[in-house]
Amino acid sequence: MDKPKNAIPLLDCPVDYLIGDATGKIMNEYGRFPCKIKCGVFVLMVEGTASATINITKHTIQKNDVAILEPDSFLLIHEFSEDALVYYILFSSAFLEKHPFSDRFMLHSLQLRDHIISLTEEKARVLKEMSDVLTKASNTRPSMLSSDNMVHIFHFLQSTYLNFVKLNDQYQTKPVDRKEELYQEFVKLVMAHYQEWHHVNYYAKEMRVSIPHLSSTVRQVSEKNARDIIDDAILTDAKAQLKMSNAQIKQIALSLGFENVAFFNRFFRSHVKMTPKEYRNS
Repeated sequence: MDKPKNAIPLLDCPVDYLIGDATGKIMNEYGRFPCKIKCGVFVLMVEGTASATINITKHTIQKNDVAILEPDSFLLIHEFSEDALVYYILFSSAFLEKHPFSDRFMLHSLQLRDHIISLTEEKARVLKEMSDVLTKASNTRPSMLSSDNMVHIFHFLQSTYLNFVKLNDQYQTKPVDRKEELYQEFVKLVMAHYQEWHHVNYYAKEMRVSIPHLSSTVRQVSEKNARDIIDDAILTDAKAQLKMSNAQIKQIALSLGFENVAFFNRFFRSHVKMTPKEYRNS
């Protein structure tokens, strides 16, 4: 795929950090297939709307929404409106590994209803103005922002986002609804183990619930089958590897827990209506 003008790095940053903005037209250039990002991403929707799938959950993003994407998240952009404008700050995987951040993004310790946080007009304006200042500082020659400066910026953005989560009543130490809690636990386990656990029984055993109870709960909360959610995670990773890497299909199949290429081909074709090779070349 040819990179659009003013392209945002698709997988990782070539430098420690990047600060900038992108229009809906540019963002729509990325909406063809899922990719597994390696960098950490902070985004603010300044104008317009968008829809995107993060990991296996589809989100609607509106003006004044802010979000964090953790490294190794799957991202599939569906559509940005023509008037969309998004501000972003990216931190490379090398930067995140190089500095001793405590608990990285710390999102794993939270139980979130939605990773997309809606801000008031005032708070969104403050973040926008801050991003404008950071962009100007970054674009000076030599840059006024060193990697050491950006360590402090990272901590500020992380703590600010977590405060937004709590203020927006998105944060719960113990969700009131047990079904929602069970579903969140299931999705978290799926994202951690889909490469090795392809069947619902593994998750039910780990969660110490019966298969019928888990299946029924997942369907009630998400209106999807538990098996479909597992398959979605496998397919998202498979599509990302097929499009974004040169790995042999056999290697991809083995990395996703399939015993051989034939099983992987049969699984992929049953869901995508084409073979992995046909998908890669499409």
